[in-house]
Amino acid sequence: MPSLVRLAASGLLATLASTAALPVHAQDYPSRPIRVIVPYSAGGGADNAARVIAQRLSASLRTQVVIDNRPGASGMIGAQAVVQAAPDGYTVLYDASTYAVNPALRKMPFDPDTDLIPVSLAITVPNILVVHPDAPYKTFKEFIDYARQHPGKVSYASYGAGSPAHLVGELLKSQARIDMLHVPYKGGAPALADVMGGQVNAYFANAASGLSYVESGRLKALAVTSTKRLAALPDTPTIAESGFKDFEVLEWNGFFVPKGTPPAIVERLATEVRQAVNDPDTRAKLNTLGLDTVGSSPAEFARFIQGETRRWTALAKSNRIVE
Repeated sequence: MPSLVRLAASGLLATLASTAALPVHAQDYPSRPIRVIVPYSAGGGADNAARVIAQRLSASLRTQVVIDNRPGASGMIGAQAVVQAAPDGYTVLYDASTYAVNPALRKMPFDPDTDLIPVSLAITVPNILVVHPDAPYKTFKEFIDYARQHPGKVSYASYGAGSPAHLVGELLKSQARIDMLHVPYKGGAPALADVMGGQVNAYFANAASGLSYVESGRLKALAVTSTKRLAALPDTPTIAESGFKDFEVLEWNGFFVPKGTPPAIVERLATEVRQAVNDPDTRAKLNTLGLDTVGSSPAEFARFIQGETRRWTALAKSNRIVE
């Protein structure tokens, strides 16, 4: 009997110890620097936003939040690195709209539905249809009319086949019934440069990368893809108000962690992101870049991604888009 008592006691102590370890683990997080992998080039829209948010997270989490750029393969190289990381909350993915597009167009080395956990939608940003200031079309209506009169002659740039900048052009082609030539680039910077140089006619730049060129007069904005006008461009109409009801495309950025990350850490990160993007100073910095702050729960973000993936998958099929 004494041996049974000792066995029961030791079992009880082991159970209590393991149970106690769970909240301590969550409470102790973070105890070392957090690495945020941005699967795009330094200096781009996602990278710029990630650095602003990381600065605020570093202060609130009281640890260093380091940005690690891993560009390539439409964001899949960086995402794959996070998939393969330890699920402990110390390696985080900061991805963009392409995350919801990739499954519709490409064979992927991982399953985005199961291998990564959505944490929080951080920001959204509309696209701006920009053209050269000396282009023969001065308004969005004139641009559409010109494209209809010159089928296949109007070119539009993107920062890669299957990118949001590509798909918004495909969506406009479908709704406006126009034929435009898609010209993919390896990034937003060369696409913008060639619109300014006159090598390509138009580009759906996200506000974070294109707004400064519009404000400086190097590019002309014809329309925005949000359902409301940008505060920075009050005289530029939305595509929705220009005869294409319900037309809305917003690029977005959000945080993910590897599957298996403890729920308490996922929730902690989600709370920290929501507080970070809604901090007045941080929000002001992001708004200056043309970004709208969001902040969501993991469940809300997961539903958002599912909707985005369904939408772009349907467009890819209807327009026969293949990489």
